[in-house]
Amino acid sequence: MQKVSIVGAAMSKFGKRPDTTFQDLGWPVVKAALKDAGMQREQIQAVYCGSAYGGRLTGQRVLRPIGMTGIPVINCENACSSGATAFKEAYHAVATGLYDTALIIGIDKLTMLGGGLLPGQPEDWDVELGLSMPALYAMRANRYMHEHNVSFERLSQIPVKAHRLGALNPYAQFRKEVTLQEVMAGKPVADPFTMHHCCPTGDGAAAVIICSEDFGKRIDRKPVWVAGSELTSGRYVTGFRDMTIPEITARGAKEIYEQTGIGPQDIHVAEVHDAFSIAELLYYEAFGFCQQGEGMELLESGATTLGGKIPVNTSGGLLCKGHPVGATGVAQMVEIVWQLRGEAHGRQVEGANVGLTHCTGGGISGLDHGACSINIFKN
Repeated sequence: MQKVSIVGAAMSKFGKRPDTTFQDLGWPVVKAALKDAGMQREQIQAVYCGSAYGGRLTGQRVLRPIGMTGIPVINCENACSSGATAFKEAYHAVATGLYDTALIIGIDKLTMLGGGLLPGQPEDWDVELGLSMPALYAMRANRYMHEHNVSFERLSQIPVKAHRLGALNPYAQFRKEVTLQEVMAGKPVADPFTMHHCCPTGDGAAAVIICSEDFGKRIDRKPVWVAGSELTSGRYVTGFRDMTIPEITARGAKEIYEQTGIGPQDIHVAEVHDAFSIAELLYYEAFGFCQQGEGMELLESGATTLGGKIPVNTSGGLLCKGHPVGATGVAQMVEIVWQLRGEAHGRQVEGANVGLTHCTGGGISGLDHGACSINIFKN
């Protein structure tokens, strides 16, 4: 296995862009990533594209307008982990010497679905019974709040933090700070959640370019090294499940820490999958940033915002940056690359040298989640 680094990173502004075609959403981001890497399109040997709702030949449709044809294009679907799964496949291809360079695209255009909740699979019995993602996470929130004495007011501090950071990110879908009172008085979605506790749908694309260590010596770009890449799927469990413990993430975290020799105390900045407010607390604990049941105290201490010991979701997270499903995992990597390069202007984590990304999703009855991808990067 040879060392692999990210040398180019770019993303679109996330948001509702119904008048933009799918390919026109994607190809400018590809060009921006090439420019960031100082590379020509002819130097890209393979392309890996992640999308949950893009349909057939997503990567080819994005690349055709800029003439990037005639090379291997691998399309990946893995729910919210689609883009991160494409990255893992590309990483292993370069690490094992199959290619020297690869482009990874994450893209989705959710306005094509007409708005509202993302559709589930009709043959899934939880979906048949009416369970939606907001309802599932609302149940998790209620259980966590009951067990750990967390009030609705305390829980509502999470969207306040997300909006404060999102306001600093020019690529975020929501760029306006909100008060605690505004969060609590928001439109109800699923008790205890109001609108601010739930991530928005929207459109967006992100791209990164990776290369082998030898190839990287030929271009003038500071590398951000891939320390490790982990992908796992949920385990089927019947009967009782502790909804306050995200088993798939806790297991994946343990595996990537063992794989890299990097522990939670070594992470300087993290982007985690906060599709709903309660998720951020659950992932603080799953990654070992604090003990079980202490996520709220960690947040209230200021540790997870700018200036804290482990800033989480400096981009504004899914709650504010947005969640165009297939684009999310790659967009998280773009944020971490900018942080490790010192280019996250206005929201920079000083001295950041190690960053983590985490993308999980895909509801299937009996599984905690369908797929979970975790990556660690370092200078």
